[in-house]
Amino acid sequence: MDRNPSPPSSDAEDEQAAGDSIGNTVYSKHWLFSILTKLIEVISPEKSDSNSNREEVQTELDEEMENDICKMWDMSMDEDVALFLQEFNAPDIFMGVFAKSKCPRLIEICVGILGNMACFQDICMSISKDDNLGQMLLQHLCDSDSPTLLETSRLLLTCLSQAEVANIWVERIRENPSVYDCVCFIMSSSTNVELLAKVGEVVDKLFDLDEELMLNWIKNGSCQSVGQSTDDSPEERPDFKIVPCVLEAAKQVRSDNPEGLDVYMHILQLLTTVDEGIQAIVQSPDGGKETWTLLYGLVCHELCQPDDPPIIIQEQKSVLASILSVLSAMFASQVQQEYVKRRKNMPLIGSLIRILQNMEDCGKRSFDNAKKSQPEETEKSGTVEEDFHLKILKDICCELLSNMLQELTKENILEGLNQGHLNEQKCSCAFQNLLPLYFTAVESFLEALREADQTLADSLEKRFPSLRLQT
Repeated sequence: MDRNPSPPSSDAEDEQAAGDSIGNTVYSKHWLFSILTKLIEVISPEKSDSNSNREEVQTELDEEMENDICKMWDMSMDEDVALFLQEFNAPDIFMGVFAKSKCPRLIEICVGILGNMACFQDICMSISKDDNLGQMLLQHLCDSDSPTLLETSRLLLTCLSQAEVANIWVERIRENPSVYDCVCFIMSSSTNVELLAKVGEVVDKLFDLDEELMLNWIKNGSCQSVGQSTDDSPEERPDFKIVPCVLEAAKQVRSDNPEGLDVYMHILQLLTTVDEGIQAIVQSPDGGKETWTLLYGLVCHELCQPDDPPIIIQEQKSVLASILSVLSAMFASQVQQEYVKRRKNMPLIGSLIRILQNMEDCGKRSFDNAKKSQPEETEKSGTVEEDFHLKILKDICCELLSNMLQELTKENILEGLNQGHLNEQKCSCAFQNLLPLYFTAVESFLEALREADQTLADSLEKRFPSLRLQT
């Protein structure tokens, strides 16, 4: 059976009676109200002589009931239906489900309906201001049911994305330490890439909205109980640290969910915007080696590869900007570490230059396309407006490349030339992008290059006269 069957048709004449349609839709008020009534009955069954029968009602939904509630789930994407549900106190009914039901599928559907309703501003405000409902929803982050976790994460992300209520949820999450443990547990242990991607979006949004919360999560590492204390509550979680959890989630999504990888790389980038975040990365037990190795591998072996078309840079510009930003922060902090020593950096330097080459190629294509579509305007200006995100990527790439080039020795450069990571074309591309802002770095590299290959150094000086004038 489909998880979300199509909404019910309203062909029957009795459902088309005047006043029965919900707003401007063809959906029946009577039908929807009957489903809400059935839902109340599901969580408040008649007294039975058999306790086992009552327990069965709580843990399973019959097929007809599941089908009807799924139809209501789909219908709730319509604003008129969502307002109708709000008017008839559906959120309160769902709270009853959360409090009494032991049926994971029922809880998942109810959270999903709330998620659809929260897409509309007034309803989102009402849901968000209900502290009891808010607390119940946060407790579902500790649920063991992946579909329920996914719908809970979607609901949270919807609320956090609305400026009018975002602060309510940030404050609520800040006051609930168990959220940190639950989120870290998901990131470190789940293999569900869809769930990991959505939880990552929630964390990314939280960190983007509130630096104080991010700092608290960076510093957080003590064992804390999860959720309310109950007889069947889970055992205490391990001593979670945010960086290893983010890395583990990134490893899980890297192959199957590019958007999820982008999200987790941006989380790492946000961590490096504060000193505490950089220290959390580079002062880990392995000195940051795991982070460096993962990001190094992504840049050198997976993203923007030699056999990829140059236009791939448009698709990967966001994730590359995040990765290179983190690598740049780590390189500046950990240049003495074995894993970032110069002799191991040549493949990364070659990859950075390839990224710049691809951006140049995309720029030429944009200019040629602009000349065809707007020949007069392009001819007058001689340029086209630069892609904002590509400009950010270029700036980050140049900063990291400049720092790495000025650390190279004669031996490093010889190795790079022999392995094909450096040649005249690649050095020219690097110089073209680095000058004049990073003149000192280029001059330092050129000095080492003269010792390794005087002919190549002379050729580059001819191409870039400003270097000859100041040598």
